Amino acid sequence: MLLHDLIDVLPSYKMVSEGNPPISHLAMDNRKVEKGSLFFCIRGYTVDGHTFAKQAVEAGAVAIVAEEDLNVSIPVIKVRDSKRAMALISASYYHFPSTRMHMIGVTGTNGKTTTTHLIQQILSDHQIETGIIGTMYMKYKGKQVEVKNTTPDALTLQHGFADMYEMGVEAVTMEVSSHALEMGRVHGVDFNIGVFTNLTQDHLDFHKTMENYGRAKGLLFAQLGNGYGNGKQNIAVLNCDDAHFDKLETMTAVPILTYGLSEHADYRAINVHIHESGTDFQLVKGNDIYDISLKLTGRFSVYNALAAITAAAASGVPITSIINSISNVQGISGRFEKVDVDSPVHVIVDYAHTPDSLKNALETIKEFAKKKIAVVVGCGGDRDRTKRPEMARIAEELADYVYLTSDNPRSEDPQAILEDMEKGLSKNTYSVIENRKEAIYAAVRQAKKDDIILIAGKGHETYQIIGNTTYDFDDRLVAKEALEECF
Repeated sequence: MLLHDLIDVLPSYKMVSEGNPPISHLAMDNRKVEKGSLFFCIRGYTVDGHTFAKQAVEAGAVAIVAEEDLNVSIPVIKVRDSKRAMALISASYYHFPSTRMHMIGVTGTNGKTTTTHLIQQILSDHQIETGIIGTMYMKYKGKQVEVKNTTPDALTLQHGFADMYEMGVEAVTMEVSSHALEMGRVHGVDFNIGVFTNLTQDHLDFHKTMENYGRAKGLLFAQLGNGYGNGKQNIAVLNCDDAHFDKLETMTAVPILTYGLSEHADYRAINVHIHESGTDFQLVKGNDIYDISLKLTGRFSVYNALAAITAAAASGVPITSIINSISNVQGISGRFEKVDVDSPVHVIVDYAHTPDSLKNALETIKEFAKKKIAVVVGCGGDRDRTKRPEMARIAEELADYVYLTSDNPRSEDPQAILEDMEKGLSKNTYSVIENRKEAIYAAVRQAKKDDIILIAGKGHETYQIIGNTTYDFDDRLVAKEALEECF
């Protein structure tokens, strides 16, 4: 595609220098530039793409989109906002692939990964070729691509969508983070269905206030569309039991389907029974009642299941097919995952890294625990500091013993993070063990028959970030080794 044809989609721009080269590639990282690339200068929190313009030219870029004048020898398209321009140009370059597939976006503090995987399983079982994008990966048609963020940047997304469409994907279910919504990463994504799980404390280092955080989540639903009768019906799927429901309801013009345990929910769970191997409940939809047995444990799992059921129904999947699929889901990696070892002590690994998700996990364990509960927990560095004492307080309140340890300290001093957490403790029923492996081993060694250990915070992650170094580390493997060694 020629440059002038490609940028014609922009409503406003200034050509700093003339030229109309053919564009064969798009890039926002100068290390990924190749001959024929259009390079986007994007301002990030730690890196400004404008400073790499010359390197991009040297690597083969034939034109640049930027927000300022650049001293380079190739055409520069000057725009007010490079991120918005990149979203629009990349969608156009790949022929607007999200408009050709059924798009489901899931946002909320907790439950996004589980909900997207449940939706993906239901659609796949109904013979709908489905791709999934989120915290764990971008996965479709047997292909798995690692992603840097829960929701990738607009360029990565549009390229991924295009590849999905070319490979026969019909529907995409994806996690949509508040950062992505605030930073415009999903600009140009034509969502058919938006799903809201819940809103609890997290990411206040970025959003500053819960009001800002809630507004960012609401952007998904505000962007679903404002018109009716255009040949397709966009739908907002909302958790009506969440305190933020009323505000989200006012932020969208599209039809709403609700789910929850409340009597007025469109898709409602009653007679919930939580046990060690799963959760049983009845689904009420209108005048119909269906029995459901989940292999997922906990009240939070019921909400995730309800969100997925509602989204799948809104996507046209028959309710009987939905129930058959969701009842057979075995579990999601790192989400309340039991460590599979024949041992008198039980270990559960969960991604719980917010106060609410930790509370949910521990309350679920208390439903079936026969003896004592221990929790191994830390907090990530360079992230919301205000939740650290609250995480520790919840751990102390709901567990018999707490092991405070490192999560991903990143550039922060691990001891400083642990000291922040200690401020939330009031008893002496805890130990501080900075080394995460040692903390897990200590918890296993001190456990007795039928005790349960929750290892919280990292879930599916197979690494630990300390300083600028990423180390191999998997809570599940370490716990398995500890159990086999100690019992």
